Amino acid sequence: MQIWVDADACPRPIKEILYRAAERTRTPMILVANTPLQTPPSVLIRTLRVRRGFDVADREIVEQVAAGDIVVTADIPLAAEVVGRGAHALDPRGMLYTAENIPERLAVRNLMAELRSSGMQTGGPAAWGPSDTRTFANQLDRLLSARETRRG
Repeated sequence: MQIWVDADACPRPIKEILYRAAERTRTPMILVANTPLQTPPSVLIRTLRVRRGFDVADREIVEQVAAGDIVVTADIPLAAEVVGRGAHALDPRGMLYTAENIPERLAVRNLMAELRSSGMQTGGPAAWGPSDTRTFANQLDRLLSARETRRG
């Protein structure tokens, strides 16, 4: 199992949680981005820099992800693809994407995109807060603990 991070838009507090979790659980982590990233020195944490372009990082993650891996992303189409490959997809706000909830999430995403393209002001996501960080940390711990239980 590895942790993949769609890192270009991943909030710093989430990256910090991921760094600590990777070290604590001895889980390899790859941050995929099209910009240079600073990470703590670790044999478990590495970056994969991809060229700039639409969905280049997403395609790289989809090509390399394996069943049982964890992918951290706010990108719903990417989440749908990795869940379809047997991986876990976790939003930086802590929502676990599943085969059951992705169709609805994609439909809402597509509806909002249509509304915006027609000129309607739809607003953005709610402001980031400490509860988002806690929710993410708790969900990540559940996923990593389940892995430890299976290995144990």
